[in-house]
Amino acid sequence: MPQPQIVDSHCHLDFPDFEGELPDVIARANAAGVTRMVTICTKLKNEPRVRAIAEAHAPVFYAAGTHPMSVAEEPMATVEQLVALARHPKLVGIGETGLDYHYTVESAAMQQDSLRVHIEACRQTGLPLIIHSRDADDDMARILSEEHAAGPYDCVLHCFSSGPDLAQTALDLGFYLSMSGISAFPRSKDLRDIFAAAPLDRILVETDSPYLAPPPHRGRRNEPAYSALTAKVGAELFGLDYADFAARTSANFDRLFSKAAAWARAA
Repeated sequence: MPQPQIVDSHCHLDFPDFEGELPDVIARANAAGVTRMVTICTKLKNEPRVRAIAEAHAPVFYAAGTHPMSVAEEPMATVEQLVALARHPKLVGIGETGLDYHYTVESAAMQQDSLRVHIEACRQTGLPLIIHSRDADDDMARILSEEHAAGPYDCVLHCFSSGPDLAQTALDLGFYLSMSGISAFPRSKDLRDIFAAAPLDRILVETDSPYLAPPPHRGRRNEPAYSALTAKVGAELFGLDYADFAARTSANFDRLFSKAAAWARAA
């Protein structure tokens, strides 16, 4: 019986943790059934390096944006800049962008401005928005709602670990929630309850590697292969066998990241 195929919808393969090891990391992912992955550029000055990884490895796609924790130290992204980057055939999403008030609340106003820039780039390109949100639920819900009312766009709240109100706002807007290794931590019952209450057709799976490895690798370097471990927890949560959950979340990825799906069909 063939290995069920899943997607790691969010990882950071350009980080130093993977230096010199990418072929092996990608091979281990493939062996685990993780046949596609999206590596995320968090500072636009690093986009050429991230793009090169996607160009060199067939299973890898990429996204680009300015991470909210970097907004104060990086030049403000422009809509034109993001739209230009989106012309690359393997750039499939805008971000990650968003709000982080845990570490960088002093730049909250700049983060909000940057978030709105990225949203407009999503409208113009038709690519999905990739959101990072930490300790900013109220402002995040407000801005996502305001901007969606001004003009629709697609979105995933990556590595979702916020509260039920933000989850409901996102789902009401037609957005997606992504499960990371946090969902598999023993003390994450409240988070698992939020995912279990969400429609299955709005769920993605990711690693956010090299961070947040699920058990039994918690505390060590995460890598795309381990998204299979999080997906197995997700399958239990939704009362599905693993193959069904893998197929359903892969279909969700294809719906949201339609540019990646089109590339895969053409390959």
